[in-house]
Amino acid sequence: MERKANNARVDLEQMLVDETAEPMALPLSLLEYITDDFSGDREIGRGGFAVVYKGTIGAWAVAVKRLSNAFMDDKEFHREVQCLMRVKHKNVVRFLGYCADRQGSMEAYNGKLVMADVHQRLLCFEYIPKGSLDKYIIDAYRGWRTCYKIIKGICEGLQFLHENRIIHLDLKPANILLDDSMVPKITDFGLSRCFDENQSRDITKTILGTMGYLAPEFREGGVITPSADLYSLGVIIIEILTGQKGYQATEEVLESWSDRLERSQRDTLCKHIRVCYEIALECVDFNPKKRPCSAQVIMDRLHEMESIEM
Repeated sequence: MERKANNARVDLEQMLVDETAEPMALPLSLLEYITDDFSGDREIGRGGFAVVYKGTIGAWAVAVKRLSNAFMDDKEFHREVQCLMRVKHKNVVRFLGYCADRQGSMEAYNGKLVMADVHQRLLCFEYIPKGSLDKYIIDAYRGWRTCYKIIKGICEGLQFLHENRIIHLDLKPANILLDDSMVPKITDFGLSRCFDENQSRDITKTILGTMGYLAPEFREGGVITPSADLYSLGVIIIEILTGQKGYQATEEVLESWSDRLERSQRDTLCKHIRVCYEIALECVDFNPKKRPCSAQVIMDRLHEMESIEM
């Protein structure tokens, strides 16, 4: 491995030990080396805009996201990296580094060989072993305490993002990873927007994201506000509590949980489930003004609920 890549490998290993270290630029040769040149055997995820590979550095593992050239231009890539550089929280996947590489390559075009620019845009993150939340939704995590741990962790991560003026815009179970302790970590900031200090909303004509999780004002009018993320949060909480996106009456949800709760704590835990489900229903209101006004308000309600002993 070339000297530059070897030095970067040492720096990356040190960063994995030191959680306070800042993300850094990584050479393409290093990312190729740790993923066996982006081997298919290393692939751990694939979407319309990127492929994710597992990279190994000594005893450590990382996730390397290789973005499609069709997905974003340099400006959009810089915007995503800018957002990622601002997010450091236990409920957000840790960002380790980035690579923007451009090389000339001789390619056949109309029967002739021409020099073409080949762009490589890659992002490197901590590796989260259990995969994404969508694989666990139906199980309901075998218990309310784990369920609540995940709900609260997502809310805490979202509160942090919004306090740092970052709107995720693609919050869904597939973009929430779970570590070995079932701690949720928000990931995939490819569609995110970073607001200026005094900015509270934006408008876009390009509507991307996942149907079923998009707030109606964003889906139909391109209106971007923190409330759009709260709508997605509501859909996710409903899925966690019921195993599906669709509306169910509160009493039906409580009844479905009742038999799974310890008899000695059933009344208390049913109260907790009721509060979480009511928050979710408020979040998915079609009228943004009727949703909770912030993620902080949701966290305050959860803390108040916790005063009832779990």
